[in-house]
Amino acid sequence: MNPIRVSLLCASLLACVACATTQGQGAATPTAAGSRPTELADWPALRSGIARDPAIEARVAEILASMTLAQKVGQMTQAEIKSITPDEVREYYIGSVLNGGGSWPDKSKHTSVADWLSLSDRYHDASMATNAKIPVPVIWGTDAMHGHSNIYGATLFPHNVGLGAAHDVALIEQIAAATARGVRATGIQWVFAPAVAVVKDTRWGRSYESFSSDAALVRDYSVAYVRGAQDRFREDGNVVATAKHFLGDGATENGKDQGLARITRAEMLNEHAQGYYGAIEAGVQVVMASYNSWTDADTGEEHGKMHGARDLLTGALKDKMGFDGFVVGDWNGHGQLPGCTNASCAPAINAGVDMIMVPDDWKAFIANTIRQVEAGEIPQARIDDAVTRILRVKLRSGLFGSRPSANRFAGDVEALQHRDLARRAVRESLVLLKNEGGVLPLRRDQRVLVVGKGADSVPLQAGGWSLTWQGTDTTNADFPHADTILSGVREAVGEANVVFSADGSAAAQGGFDLVLAVVGETPYAEYNGDIAVADTVTHSRQYPEDLAVLQRVASAGKPVVTVFLSGRPRYTNDLMNLSQVFVAAWLPGSEGKGVADVLFAKRGNGVAHEFRGALGFPWPAVACPNAQTAPLFAVGHGLRHGSDARLGILPVDTTAACAEASVLPVFKMADIPPFTLHVAAGDASRAVGADLNRSFEFPTANPALRVQTVQVNTQQDAKQVTWLAPGRFYAANPARNNLIAMARADAAVQFDVVVHQRPKAPVLLSMGCGTGCGADVDLAGTLSAYSVGSKHTVKVPLACFADRGLNLGGVEVPFSISASAPFSAAFTDIKVVAGAARHADAVACRAAPATP
Repeated sequence: MNPIRVSLLCASLLACVACATTQGQGAATPTAAGSRPTELADWPALRSGIARDPAIEARVAEILASMTLAQKVGQMTQAEIKSITPDEVREYYIGSVLNGGGSWPDKSKHTSVADWLSLSDRYHDASMATNAKIPVPVIWGTDAMHGHSNIYGATLFPHNVGLGAAHDVALIEQIAAATARGVRATGIQWVFAPAVAVVKDTRWGRSYESFSSDAALVRDYSVAYVRGAQDRFREDGNVVATAKHFLGDGATENGKDQGLARITRAEMLNEHAQGYYGAIEAGVQVVMASYNSWTDADTGEEHGKMHGARDLLTGALKDKMGFDGFVVGDWNGHGQLPGCTNASCAPAINAGVDMIMVPDDWKAFIANTIRQVEAGEIPQARIDDAVTRILRVKLRSGLFGSRPSANRFAGDVEALQHRDLARRAVRESLVLLKNEGGVLPLRRDQRVLVVGKGADSVPLQAGGWSLTWQGTDTTNADFPHADTILSGVREAVGEANVVFSADGSAAAQGGFDLVLAVVGETPYAEYNGDIAVADTVTHSRQYPEDLAVLQRVASAGKPVVTVFLSGRPRYTNDLMNLSQVFVAAWLPGSEGKGVADVLFAKRGNGVAHEFRGALGFPWPAVACPNAQTAPLFAVGHGLRHGSDARLGILPVDTTAACAEASVLPVFKMADIPPFTLHVAAGDASRAVGADLNRSFEFPTANPALRVQTVQVNTQQDAKQVTWLAPGRFYAANPARNNLIAMARADAAVQFDVVVHQRPKAPVLLSMGCGTGCGADVDLAGTLSAYSVGSKHTVKVPLACFADRGLNLGGVEVPFSISASAPFSAAFTDIKVVAGAARHADAVACRAAPATP
């Protein structure tokens, strides 16, 4: 096992004091970089790397005193550039704008740097042209995930999962500084980075945004990134940094995006908060609230969704840790709180969110917030505190000084080019997991067969958050300053010595000395990359084409060197068995030639670049995640050139699904939050409600539906609905659910039903994803076949709805029954269940046409 390399000494770390505490007092003492901190009993008192400046504080007070309530609420509002014009920034005193992933000034992914800068100037000018006594400049935030990754032609660094494998703190500081200069070139002043999640379950689709499962490394990297990006705002190339997502986003059960972290207080304090301790000590100015919720595994105390967790956002972060910057919400994260919508959420503001990221509904949000302050629902003091923090950050970062285009780096396309640094980062991030017979380093005088879908694909190298949000809908042509891994191989051995065959079919022709296979995950971002708990982490189950290409070339009898592209470790025993060499290359970004730099010897002989990477996450030994099973390779593992690591034939687990079921419950006797049952007829609807003893008809005049509480499995557990006219019985969650991972795990909509009167017309089970978005399956035949009065369990695969056009990424209505008279049935235990589509009794609907 290779030691983790950490290149900053404690004396150079601003975060050193964050790591120990006396009993319950929060007094901190230093610890060396990369060392394990003394266990904390309470949130530590921290000292920011940016001290309070009396002159700035006086100026903040002066500006605040001059502002109206409307101007203050405007400062607390962040809108998406697609939804707001410069004139509206002026009219509503908007404090911030952002561009989401895949959002560009002219709605073109090829938007020029000059056009980005021009729009930034126009927003700035509008914010300074208000009728406010003291105009306040707008600040623009962006997801610079691995470089300024939303910009056409920008260098893309390896994603954080690869940078964590490099174990090089100095490298992170340099990358952050380079990224900041590129961001300022486009006129933007604020980055939503670094992500400091300590990921414990890599089924999470955002795992590649995490540096490591090792909290100490995450802490050190957070210090380095904030220092590189902000540098105490001494240079034109500095930007405002954001530590995200507060708190525990890497601890959710089963790695579910936006899910529940059921961990102890000690785990939260000593693991998942470590990145924030480092970032605050380094002077980070913004912390972003997380989508997840937290339940203390020891006490059962429920802290709820982070956007509403006052004890954490205010009590821990601001009061105890002393964070004096501002807290920004995540994309409509406030709308997920009970009693809130995207357009209205006093609880989030009262909890301590200072700036609300409300991309589209910002006008209604402003009006509602002003009303809530005037009604006393939000204290005026809370508004003043939020605006004070926002103004403090804007003054500290120099936003009041000049237009974005006056910055030294403004409009400089070269400020977006850092190819040598990125190529170095690729070299350092590669982890050698297998080198049977000492095949590496490769000689440059060999003829190489290059295969695999990732060999000549910048999109696969780059992953998500690369020009587009998901990293999809792009080609190599969209990355004009990038090199594929294939181009690096051609440079290393010469064009004439390379045969490229993506599917490996050229292996049958022979005439080569070795095979270089580049396989891996296709791009994804956030919840689209989640692996459902009932599914396995087996790479070949999701990407069978990669196993097929290795099987095809292995029969040629030549050494196979496999380069594996992924945003996380995957179960790859079958791929390793077909490879003499196996390299975890993560998501290297735009500089694919960095891979060949390490694989091939220098010209003549000897090693050009040694493997230096070591795992930041454990590599799974089993197909189904199991914390009790030792990993195949532990954190810190990584081989070097010349090693002869003979793994032998690894066992291959062909499990199709994991034993534990992944379930999204909707209704069972009562509504299961966030879902609520409704009935509807025409344009009218009402909630069914929690009263188990009341029957009702809806609408009251000319009723279409009669609803009664009855028993199906246990006392009063079901709702019997009788159709008297056309109507609908449905469950809804306005915040929506992403069911893509569930669909990949062969999930189905499942419910228990007792038919009391058979239908004589279509009975449509539908799922909805917003206005004009949905799909349905006719269950009339299925239900008519059941004996009246007998219980049955209906399972309808999610794939049926996807085939009919449902967007599984944003399901608002997971269950809806539309019918007409005569029909009566009782429904209960409504849920979405992973694996249920594989059951023999699942409804066979995929081949059936959609109901007209």
